[in-house]
Amino acid sequence: MTAPTFDLGKLHGGLRLPAHKAGSTNNTIYDIPVPSQLVLPILQHVGDPAQPIVGIGERVLKGQLIAETDGALGAPIHASSSGKIVAIERWPISRRFGDPGPCIVIKTDGEDRAIEHVVTRPPYASLPPDTLLLTILQGGVVGLGGAVFPTAQKLMQANTCQIDHLILNGVECEPYISCDDVLMRERAHEVIGGAQILMHALSLDSCYIVVESDKPEALDALSEVMTELADERLVLKQVPSIYPSGGEDQLVQLVTNREVPSGGLPSDVGCLVQNVGTAAAIYDWIQNNEPLISRITTITGDGIAQPMNVRARIGTTVADIVNFAGGYTDVAKQLIIGGPMTGKSVSTDRVPIVKATNCVLVLSETPSPGPELPCIRCGDCAAVCPVQLLPQQLFWYACADDEKHLRSYGLTDCIECGCCDLVCPSHIPLTFDFRKAKGRIRELADEKARAARARLRFEARNERLEREQSDREQELAKQKAVAKKAGPAAIAEILKRKNKPDEE
Repeated sequence: MTAPTFDLGKLHGGLRLPAHKAGSTNNTIYDIPVPSQLVLPILQHVGDPAQPIVGIGERVLKGQLIAETDGALGAPIHASSSGKIVAIERWPISRRFGDPGPCIVIKTDGEDRAIEHVVTRPPYASLPPDTLLLTILQGGVVGLGGAVFPTAQKLMQANTCQIDHLILNGVECEPYISCDDVLMRERAHEVIGGAQILMHALSLDSCYIVVESDKPEALDALSEVMTELADERLVLKQVPSIYPSGGEDQLVQLVTNREVPSGGLPSDVGCLVQNVGTAAAIYDWIQNNEPLISRITTITGDGIAQPMNVRARIGTTVADIVNFAGGYTDVAKQLIIGGPMTGKSVSTDRVPIVKATNCVLVLSETPSPGPELPCIRCGDCAAVCPVQLLPQQLFWYACADDEKHLRSYGLTDCIECGCCDLVCPSHIPLTFDFRKAKGRIRELADEKARAARARLRFEARNERLEREQSDREQELAKQKAVAKKAGPAAIAEILKRKNKPDEE
């Protein structure tokens, strides 16, 4: 196999940020013991929440289906270990504003017994792509790069388009997070195997595996496996360590020089992007019959005694993970689920890790950037915006709640990377304002949709009443015609019935 190619690409904007990853990448991946209790939210993905199919008091086995999808977009949930269902209740979870959500709580039995698979699955290469896609759906696999879009539905949508390239995203550009790096170092075979399964499901013969240039160990591990397999469909590419080059649209542009249209998807330009962790999860499910019940998570920051990467069962609380990593340091002040740029600050470590949890970050109290000042129109935010938006204009329209101009200036294309916040000399929380404006636009869209549905119901009712009135008049005309032949007495009887009030 030829050496990995290096591509500077043409990414607009972005920032070179301090990595802060050395502490968590010095050691191997540690397996956290199964905790005494697992808390499994029924919504761990984009789309519709799964619906519980187990009851309180029921015993379950590791890998057993406990909540199944109940909609066009969703993913099933499986028990992460064996034990007893002790509650189905609301629990603190790592949502944007820390709201609790419905969860299935399992008291583990310490045996970690797995469910037996009665049917032996044939080799994936012998399955038709449609059958393989349905099999992937059953494993509860979602995008592990942050978007948590149900993987099978994403693949099915891509199959309706003309796809040229599968892009496996190993670009982990946000500071502190290193779970994908260590995954590629230690499980390169599973990552590459997952890529081959995905190519079969999509009937593709081209896959780019993309890694940042500052990850030499991961590049070496992937190169070794690719040389061993000698699969000419696989190409290893390097990209610069610029944040946010790991964004889906940005990665497509860096690798293929194709620009995803505003409001569009990578599939619109012939590409499908999947995270390397997603590929490994697909391999585990298809080859080993293990659904997505665990994931590698980075636990790091100056508030953690021993930064590391751990493999933890889905549903393990942050408190259990922190204890495994030596506990908090004396300077621990801020708990973030995710990275410092796009993560969610939470107020309790009782929240469980979910399929999307790539990092638990504990920091000392960060200094305030200073008081917010008026915008001086310096243009720095526009210079670093990877989507080439005009954040200063969006800020004015967000303050004015001007939905029309927010849409026309591309607010919905904002990826909330936070680059504009870092360079703003006036310390304006632009990303927060844009996120809030997006929520307002969604609310307005929902209101319009409800009004449209109400109008359709009203129009349908009027049409029904008019139709019923027309039918009555036609029936009366028929009766009059018949009665006319019968004489005046029959006509009087018909008129009497017509004027009689309808009984309720």
